[in-house]
Amino acid sequence: MAELRHTRSVSVGLGIGLPAFAALCLAAVLWGVLPLDEMEQLFVSPAAVAGICWAGQLWYVGYSVDTAGSTGSVWRRLFGLANTFTLLRGALYAVVAGFVVVPAGTDLAWVPALCYGVGVLFDKLDGIVARSVGQQTALGARLDTAFDTFGFVAAPLVAVLWGLLPVWYLSLSAARYVFLAGVRWRRIRDRPVFDRPDSDLGKYLAGVQMVFITIALVPSLPTDLVRTAAPIVLAPSLAVFARDYLTVSGRLSRTNN
Repeated sequence: MAELRHTRSVSVGLGIGLPAFAALCLAAVLWGVLPLDEMEQLFVSPAAVAGICWAGQLWYVGYSVDTAGSTGSVWRRLFGLANTFTLLRGALYAVVAGFVVVPAGTDLAWVPALCYGVGVLFDKLDGIVARSVGQQTALGARLDTAFDTFGFVAAPLVAVLWGLLPVWYLSLSAARYVFLAGVRWRRIRDRPVFDRPDSDLGKYLAGVQMVFITIALVPSLPTDLVRTAAPIVLAPSLAVFARDYLTVSGRLSRTNN
């Protein structure tokens, strides 16, 4: 009974307490940092949007953590050095998401590029730290994937709304969800689902996308140049998603990859 109460209290703390506290902290910081006169002109505060996005990410994280063991050990697993960098990356991406309600041409236009760019650096750093200190875990890999996916939605959406990238670039944001939906649909219909190709190509292309999106968000960069490069950068990533789905659905043999 005591163990059940412990598990329940830890789950509530991770699933409700942590997201709510972190969201309030992030929103309070942004309210203090962002110019108040410019924010008052907006219908929705970017600080509130960022806080909600941060809470949503942490809510997802909370249900990804194994609550077995003492309370201290659970929190240590979540806030290990490598995972801390990953969580900070999620906060930076949440700040980027807050700018979906900020019009283009604002004096704060440099913030999304800075936050997303630093998040990209943290993406490389958390992997290096995890390998260096022996903290590579399934939780860390899950967090990394979740925040990568969120970043690939938030940053391109801001870039599209500000006219920095064409609207069809959001196909990158949708690609992972379409892939996962296709896999789930096959399982619902009891059709075989095979392993994805054993290839690092997708990871390399994801890195290319992160760098390109960061550059696209830089206010001073010529928009025409970015739009010209966009299809060249996007096509290989979409091709890899298509290849992976053809492989997991059995339409393409793994030996042909």
